[in-house]
Amino acid sequence: MESEVLLSVRDLRIGFAGVDVVRGVSFDVRAREVFALVGESGAGKSLTARALLGMLPREARTAGTVHPDLSGARGRRIALVPQDALSALSPVRPVGDQLAAAVRSVRGVSRREARARAVAALDRVGIPDAARTARAYPHEYSGGMRQRAVIAMATVNEPDVLVADEPTTALDADRRERVLALLAEQREAVGAALVLVTHDIEAVRRHAHRVLVMYAGRATETGPAREILTRPRAPYTAALLASLPPPEGPRRRRLPSLPGGPPTPGALPPGCAFAPRCPLAGEVCRREEPAEREVGGRLVACHRTDEVTDPMREFT
Repeated sequence: MESEVLLSVRDLRIGFAGVDVVRGVSFDVRAREVFALVGESGAGKSLTARALLGMLPREARTAGTVHPDLSGARGRRIALVPQDALSALSPVRPVGDQLAAAVRSVRGVSRREARARAVAALDRVGIPDAARTARAYPHEYSGGMRQRAVIAMATVNEPDVLVADEPTTALDADRRERVLALLAEQREAVGAALVLVTHDIEAVRRHAHRVLVMYAGRATETGPAREILTRPRAPYTAALLASLPPPEGPRRRRLPSLPGGPPTPGALPPGCAFAPRCPLAGEVCRREEPAEREVGGRLVACHRTDEVTDPMREFT
């Protein structure tokens, strides 16, 4: 039995100056799951996630629906785990005070109770001697402690949905896995779903339940992470997987790479936006933009799904 749907996004469009950057994306986020948004830089992942939070730039124009609209309950029902922990924390207030203020803004409890909840949240993410460390300022925390603090900030009010926007960018493999493991642990502790925005396919493989692969502002493939990452049906997904080093065993001498780059919004090619880079593209791909359809238990937007059988063969 499938879990409860917490968020339902339908035909989401986000544009700037009359140009759509996100082009009709639809998906559901279910209770307690990890839902990953994956794709190259510029695919529209972060804009899609920020639409859930009501944190789009003022000049953005949107269409479509996000139901329910949780943007007015940010911090209470939905919360952001930011990419840059240092800039997310005020440098002039002790970390514990910042968490306590977040608690009081949502729960309206006494200062004493808010402080106790803040210390408990810091302790839960592994901050040593949390009662004392809560009085320290962000610059007195190590980088790893600051990352733990912003995760504590996001989870202190036990939201239904956490949104983590590229939380492991620029981290080495060991530190990246520690952050992802902590996010998984805290998601379980507060009973939240996690929307994970990332270009790290290995992180998706290890932690996600379902995945939406984006290209040029559209969903190319959406469904169970395990199946999509082992048996992709969209050529773009297959190309992403083919470019990864094998998780174990001997490495290929040279990893394949996609020619060219994603198109610029407002200058999309006719037909499928991926066609100029796709070795399987045919005449129909260059003429008609594919609609999403159900294929093998997932949604795929591609004319040539039946021809994607082995990413190692087609993209090497």
